[in-house]
Amino acid sequence: MGVHLPSMALKAKQIFKLHSLVTRNQLSSIPKGHFAVYVGQTEKKRFVVPVSYLNHPSFQELLSSAEEEFGFSHPMGGLTIPCKESTFINLTSRLTNY
Repeated sequence: MGVHLPSMALKAKQIFKLHSLVTRNQLSSIPKGHFAVYVGQTEKKRFVVPVSYLNHPSFQELLSSAEEEFGFSHPMGGLTIPCKESTFINLTSRLTNY
């Protein structure tokens, strides 16, 4: 009734490889010069936005609210912005036209 460490290590390696593959596939769907954010108060939706948005004061306000709510530990594994989806879409549409 002993614990089989080699088989547990093998399973851990398989899980890690699978996680790496999934992560790589998600990252490869993001074009160069863009990054992914998760937006929403309860249900989070993923958006891919240009890096240039980081320089805009309105977007920086959203990032500050994310820092206040989550610190640097984001539950989705990526940057999570705690605002209404409609607010985020409104802001980003204005930034696109900016």
